This record gives sequence, structure tokens and C-alpha cells, in this order.
Amino acid sequence: MFKTILSFLTLIFLFSCQNKVEKIKPTIEAITESIYASGIIKSKDQYQAFATVNGIVDHVFVTEGDTVTRGMPILSISDEAQHLSKENAELAAAFSDLNANQGKLNEAKLFIELSKNKMKNDSVMFFRQKNLWQQQVGTKVELEQRELAYQNSKTAYYSSLVKYDDLKRQLDFTSSQSHKNLLISSKMESDYTLKSEMDGIVYSLSKSKGEIVGLQTPLAVIGDAKKFILEMQVDEYDILKIKKGQPVLVTLDSYKGKVFEAVVTKIDPLMNERSKTFLVEAEFTKQPEVLYPNISFEANVVIQKKDRAVLIPRNYLQNDSLVFKSNGDKVIVKTGLKDYQKIEILSGIGAEDELVKPSE
Repeated sequence: MFKTILSFLTLIFLFSCQNKVEKIKPTIEAITESIYASGIIKSKDQYQAFATVNGIVDHVFVTEGDTVTRGMPILSISDEAQHLSKENAELAAAFSDLNANQGKLNEAKLFIELSKNKMKNDSVMFFRQKNLWQQQVGTKVELEQRELAYQNSKTAYYSSLVKYDDLKRQLDFTSSQSHKNLLISSKMESDYTLKSEMDGIVYSLSKSKGEIVGLQTPLAVIGDAKKFILEMQVDEYDILKIKKGQPVLVTLDSYKGKVFEAVVTKIDPLMNERSKTFLVEAEFTKQPEVLYPNISFEANVVIQKKDRAVLIPRNYLQNDSLVFKSNGDKVIVKTGLKDYQKIEILSGIGAEDELVKPSE
């Protein structure tokens, strides 16, 4: 009697256990395969502005949030010594200017003309005396004196030409050099004024009037006021699947419950050795109304999408290729797209097959 009751209870237990086995049938629905990424938003062309000289902030021309244009001053650094140096360069440039020394060239030209006329006169006198000598008129000493005078005047003429060329070359060089020195001095003076490199907005200012600035300290952060870039960190195992033009679904903590669309625009080919990730950039197809740099976000880069696919839960697949039918059969299947919960079955089973969850 006891054995009969025990057998009956065992059958009930086995039957109840069998009924608790999870069974499902594949579903036909849409599936999207995507790669998860996170990152921060940056203003387009955003950059940190650095000083190229050391010194003390003399004046700050803008405040955080101000709109600036390319070339607009952000702040200036005290530069009294450099200002004096520029004035000295201006004096030197004015003194050495070619137009200011035109009188020296005119004087040299007059000397050339005088030498040329003297050479012509001495030439006439020499050949006249030579003709007279051929007619047995005059003395040989007079002929030699005329010849010597002609040779001397000819040498003086050619010497005046050389001196003029040397003087002009020297004046050109001195004028050019002094103007170059003035340009260098002006450039060095302009280095004491930090200017915007783009049309945009001042997002950050790190220094105030009277503070010391160095070459290694960023003084401001400037970027585009309207356009923003999504900077994502993608794992090295997924980077080969990322392509330019792929759609990106973005969620922001600042806009909870909303999903924004973007598209991949740039893939940095150099991996970050520390994080083992690649920098991937994307741009919004329809940007949120208000954005600020350094806002964090989460994104899914859409790799593939299929509107109708045979899907099963991923935990019903064993070893990435084996499923169990409810009748006890083991079937090897070929898989396709997958997301975080489901996976596509390309062959091996159909939508009518009933599956059981593999035992762990």
C-alpha cells in the first residue's frame, strides 16, 4: 500500500516537473542588430585656446556664453616691453625705408651721369689728339696724357655703375630687413592678445584679470554655437562593423524618454591603447533644440535591420548553434541577426516548431 502511494506521488511530481518546462515557438517579427556605445557631445570644431607667451592677464574682453567671430580678441596679456620693441622696429623701418633713401640713389645717378659725360669728353679729346698725332701734329706726351685721362674717366664711369648697384642692393636689403623685423615684432606683439580662431561661442574662461598665464594652461574653450558632434567610444571587437553613414539611435539624460537619430560621419583609425576603444563621430540628422558640450549620451549604431525574421530568445540557443525541440530532438541551426534578447534563425527550424529551454 505504501509503495503504491509513493509511486503515485512520484508520477505526479514528474508530471508537474514536465509541465514546468518552458516551451515556446519562434516568432516572426522585425529585428535590428546594433552596437552599443557611449560618449559625450562636443561642439563642432570645439577647441581649447592656449597662450603662446607667458605673462599676466591685462584685460578680458569677453565672458562665458558670449558669441565671438574669427579674429575677435578674447583676452590680452601685459606686454609693455614688447610694445617698446615694436616702436623701435617701426623707427628702424622708417629710417631704412627705400623711399626715405631715394636721395642717395639720385645722388649716385647724378654721379654716373657726370662720369659718363666726362668719359665722353675725354674720349673726344683722346681721339682728336690721336688724329693730330697721325698728322704729325702735337707731341706723344700730350697723346699719352689724353689716353690716360680717357682710361681714368672710363674706369670712373664703370665704377660709378657698380657703386650705384651696390648702394641700391644695400638699401633694398636694409629696407626689406627692417620691414621684416617690424613684421616679426608686430607678430610677437599680437601673440600677447588671444584671439578667437572661429565664429562661435565662448563656453569657458579659466583666467581673470591679474592672473598669471603659462603656455601649458588652456585659457578658454570655444566652439560652434549651433552644430554639435557625438563622440562615441567603440570597443575594438566591434569597430570592424562600424561604417560611415550608418544610422545611430541616441538617448540623452537631458531628454529622458526621447530617442534622436544621427549618422556616423568619422571613424578614428587609431585605437586608444588604454581603453582599447576607437573614437567614432556622428552628427544628428535632427538636432535637439538645446545642447551643451560635454553632455553624456548612450547610443546604438544600427548595423543591420530586417522587417521579417524568424526569432527565438537567445537563451534558447546552446553553443550558438543548437536548439532543443519539445519532442526531445536536438537540431543544429544557422543564425543571423541578433540583438540583446533575440536571435534570428536562418535554417534548421521553422515558426511551427516548439522549442524547450536548454537546462543550465
